[in-house]
Amino acid sequence: EEQPEISEAYGVSAVPYFVFCKDGETVDTLEGANPASLANKGTPEQPRCGFSRKVVDILKQEGVQFGSFDILTDNDVREGIKKFSNWPTFPQLYCKGELLGGCDIVIAMHESGELKDVFKEHNIPLHGRKDEPVKPESSAEKAGAVAEQMKLTDAQRARLESLVNSSSVMIFIKGTPEEPKCGFSGKLVHILKQENVPFSSFDIFSDDEVRQGLKVLTL
Repeated sequence: EEQPEISEAYGVSAVPYFVFCKDGETVDTLEGANPASLANKGTPEQPRCGFSRKVVDILKQEGVQFGSFDILTDNDVREGIKKFSNWPTFPQLYCKGELLGGCDIVIAMHESGELKDVFKEHNIPLHGRKDEPVKPESSAEKAGAVAEQMKLTDAQRARLESLVNSSSVMIFIKGTPEEPKCGFSGKLVHILKQENVPFSSFDIFSDDEVRQGLKVLTL
C-alpha cells in the first residue's frame, strides 16, 4: 500500500510477499497467501536434508498451510536469504515475514506449544492433523551429529572456556539483550533483568565457530 508502483510491478496481491531476483529477473516468489513460509533444502514433498524434513513434518503436524522455496535451486538466493535474516543455516521458518528460527528453535517451539501460539497470534488458521508426533533426537544422536561436524582444537577450547568464564553470569544467545533474535533468548534476558542479575552476553550469530564449538564443549 505504501509502494503501489512496486506492488503493481510485481503483482503483489497479499502480504507478506517475497520476490527472489537474479540478474534483474524474477526467479521465484513466496506469496502472502501462505503467511508461514519455509526456506529449506528441497521441497516439502522431497526434503533434501534431515533438518528440513523435521521442520516440514512439524508444520504438517501443526496443520498450517505454508509456502516454501528450495534454496538448493539458486545459490544467489540462498546467500541473499542468509544476509537478509542474519541466520547462517537452513531451514528457516518465517511467519508473516518475521523469522522464527531454524530447526532447533522450531522443534523446541513445537514441543512447548509456543509455535501453535505464534500461529494463533498471527491469525493463521490451523487445520487439525493427527500425524505421528515428531520424534526428538536423543542426546546421543545430537552429540554424535555435532561431534562429526566439529572437533575442537586446543586453541578453540581455550577461547570458548575464556568466553564462558569472562563473567560471573554469561549467556550465549541469539541476538543481543536489546534485540533478541528468538523468543527463548528474549525470555532468558527478561528473567535475568527481572531478577536484577548482572550478566554479560555473547551473540552466537556473530561467530559461527563459537556457536558450533559451544555445542561440542557442553556435550
